[in-house]
Amino acid sequence: MHGEFKVPGGKLVVVDLDVVDGRLADVRVAGDFFLEPDSALDAINGALNGLPEDTDATAVAAAVRAALPEDAVLLGFSPESVATVVRRALRRATDWRDYPWRLVRGPALPPATQLALDQVLAERVGEGLREPTLRIWEWSGPAVIIGSFQSVRNEVDLEAAAAEGIEVVRRISGGGAMFTEVGAVITYSIYAPSELVQGMTFADSYAYLDAWAVEALRSLGIDASYQPLNDIASPTGKIGGAAQKRLGSGGVLHHVTMSYDIDADKMVRVLRIGREKLSDKGIASAVKRVDPLRSQTGLPREEIIDRMVDTFRSRHGLIDDVLTDDELAAAEALVVSKFSTPEWTNRVP
Repeated sequence: MHGEFKVPGGKLVVVDLDVVDGRLADVRVAGDFFLEPDSALDAINGALNGLPEDTDATAVAAAVRAALPEDAVLLGFSPESVATVVRRALRRATDWRDYPWRLVRGPALPPATQLALDQVLAERVGEGLREPTLRIWEWSGPAVIIGSFQSVRNEVDLEAAAAEGIEVVRRISGGGAMFTEVGAVITYSIYAPSELVQGMTFADSYAYLDAWAVEALRSLGIDASYQPLNDIASPTGKIGGAAQKRLGSGGVLHHVTMSYDIDADKMVRVLRIGREKLSDKGIASAVKRVDPLRSQTGLPREEIIDRMVDTFRSRHGLIDDVLTDDELAAAEALVVSKFSTPEWTNRVP
């Protein structure tokens, strides 16, 4: 069995192994990482040999850490990344290039339709009815999108939202509330088979699925990095946040919204965000605009999206595609039955 894992911001870790009578055997860890002393590699392999094949990632990492000599120095990888690659090998995980990725760019759609499409496309990828897909959203109107488990009244000033003509919708993934305006954010979704993140913790999978986006931003001169659990940030503050949902169909939904040019005054009026939270997210003063991508690049929004698409295409391959009539019809049906209903929006009042 063979597994590979490129540590986000680090090095490639590779493992080849056998399973004999339910236990790991002939384990061989390799990669372009740095490790001192040389004997530490034998210690890692020795810790893995003999482990039951159903050992979880936490226990694998603990075994590796316990076996390392006290003076061991690991650069570009960690015991946790060794555990990830072992679990990926055992569960026969796939890599980006194992799939013919599709690109769907637009069209502009209402917020509830966008969220319904997320569910439809993730389910269909999991069922094998659609190839894994990168979708770039376009919003047809402003919205507050709350996480699956958030309280509406705790997160949104409904009177202010109504006065501003802002729709309040609930997504199927967890995480925090987002404020979006037309042309003011960059939102993308990745719909992938669960095999792409097999053996990864949620924390690892977040960074793994957004590594291409961080690379694209860095190529534009932004000192971007991934901040656990789910933020893309720069030294001047937060750029965007990710959320994820793993579906019973075998599909993974991973979506990100990044600020291009947000009206922060309006955001504070409609979201119940305290000054302390704003400061924590890198917004020193909640006035005028939040524009990390516009101010740091000086580029039009479309040019930033073009660079992101080009980066994904060069790393993983990408075939231009469109939404089918059937997918759009399925999404509209979900809008009526779920995403536009008070029962769904207010399921956590």
